[in-house]
Amino acid sequence: MFAPLRYAAFRYLAAGRMVNTLGNGVAPIALAFAVLDLTGSVGDLGLVVGARSLMNVLFVLFGGVVADRIPRRVVLVGSNLLGALTQAAVAALVLTDTATIPLLLALSAANGIVSALSQPASAAATPQTVPAELIQPASALIRLGMNASMIGGAALGGLLVAAVGPGWGLGIDALTFAAAAVAFTGVRVAAPQTTRTGASIVADLREGWTEFTARAWVWVVVLGFMILNAALAGGVNVLGPAVADETIGRSAWGVVLAAETAGMVVGGLIALRIRVRRLLLLGVTCMFAESFLLLGLALAPTIAVLVTAGVAVGLAVEQFAVAWETSIAQHIPADRLARVYSYDMLGSFVAIPLGQVAVGPVAAAIGTRETLLLLAALVVLSVLGMLASRDVRRLRAGKPASATGPAPVESADREPGHAGATVPAEPAVRD
Repeated sequence: MFAPLRYAAFRYLAAGRMVNTLGNGVAPIALAFAVLDLTGSVGDLGLVVGARSLMNVLFVLFGGVVADRIPRRVVLVGSNLLGALTQAAVAALVLTDTATIPLLLALSAANGIVSALSQPASAAATPQTVPAELIQPASALIRLGMNASMIGGAALGGLLVAAVGPGWGLGIDALTFAAAAVAFTGVRVAAPQTTRTGASIVADLREGWTEFTARAWVWVVVLGFMILNAALAGGVNVLGPAVADETIGRSAWGVVLAAETAGMVVGGLIALRIRVRRLLLLGVTCMFAESFLLLGLALAPTIAVLVTAGVAVGLAVEQFAVAWETSIAQHIPADRLARVYSYDMLGSFVAIPLGQVAVGPVAAAIGTRETLLLLAALVVLSVLGMLASRDVRRLRAGKPASATGPAPVESADREPGHAGATVPAEPAVRD
């Protein structure tokens, strides 16, 4: 289970992503209260947060191109240093009482661009740090660490805001970016081999699109998650708090969300040990559980039902996440991996704002309970749609089918007993 930790590059990558996630847990809480302290307007908060999300979506494809052209270690270090600068600027504005909404909008948008540069590189780096047979446990270990960090980050963010104010919380987030940049300097892996010489960005994007669409199981799953994520964003993130306000209360809703994260941690431990031939089939099938929380909110919004549903959702999410990362890593060439991930991220997340905006009017028209049931049905239908693909059902876990690129980990980075091991060519991973 812990064999990936024998490789130095993997340890540095895992450490950097854990620190990043810790900051990601602190930042939303600190930023939310900073904006509310400044203007007291939920609308202003939505604008600041939305600016980051919009830039993330707009630039994620460019981030994939960059990560396939430039050594991923350079992209990770550079983007995290830029992230440290943008968040330090936000913290300084808040701490000196000179923050304005236009300034926060600009810096939030800049941070979204930085994130778009970092995400594909981060996702595509994992397979380059371990042998192909260790991609599954490596993916599970990274997600396990990130989930634990998210729990710690959210708790730390709440404590910092309450004790010393949101400005200092944003300052801590800036420090985590800098610490992650230091960790990523240790991710010393060979750059993927590429035949591109002076190709334009458009040509690179076209090549990535060809790779993305060449395998039906890739685009079918991304299309399914476009629908599934939109349904969950509207149902859980928007209607969930509203239902909780009228039933179990706000504090209990926090317990439900914590239970989901705890389920993800346990799910990561389970994913470390699972060995099946049709791993993607297992992961996609587990996504039926995503409807449980929506059904609980609609039919039985009690603390016992919702906590149980939250744990089940967390367990299921991790099985899919590890199955997806492993499958992508074993079947996509390394020199095109980041671009495939960027199309994956774009497709999976582009409909989330639509779900968040549309769910309110729909609930006003047909009722909250009926809307939640409709969203649960959409989740089930999206999973059935993914399973209808023969390629999704029959994809087998195993050695890379068409990887390009050299063995990434030098023997000096290995623990005793692995100095003579050979590392086959690598491919991809999802964030």
